[in-house]
Amino acid sequence: MAKGVNKVFLLGRLGKDPEMRATAGGMTIASFTLATSDRQKDQSGNWVDKTEWHNLVAFQRTAEIVRDYCKKGSQVFVEGKIQTRSWDDKESGQKKYRTEILVNDLSLLDSKSSGDSTGGYSRSSTASFDQRTAASQPDYADQGITDDDIPF
Repeated sequence: MAKGVNKVFLLGRLGKDPEMRATAGGMTIASFTLATSDRQKDQSGNWVDKTEWHNLVAFQRTAEIVRDYCKKGSQVFVEGKIQTRSWDDKESGQKKYRTEILVNDLSLLDSKSSGDSTGGYSRSSTASFDQRTAASQPDYADQGITDDDIPF
């Protein structure tokens, strides 16, 4: 049988600050909403923005990056997969559903000039080293160029 594909790419802004929690085993989890916008013409021929809201979940190191660097309004590029989970509501007994994007990779797109010191920092949940440390070290130390010299 053929293998299916479940891959999502989103570029948008956080709708509110991330909500953080931890499992009993100590795994860090970040939940947040992301708004994406699309322009469409209405019946009168005028352009209108249509906003779509997405529920996202990040785990472990990626969740820590979200906690430390993302806030309401932060622009991010996300790669992940769609998952729908279900449960029985304790009060009504009805089956409830929630569709979420499980984040595999996250890139922070806010520039330094907007007050965010991360400046395009990218973090993959599968990376084996701390990219924040690597990104903070100047590449041209012998020439005196640092991250602060970059205009974005």
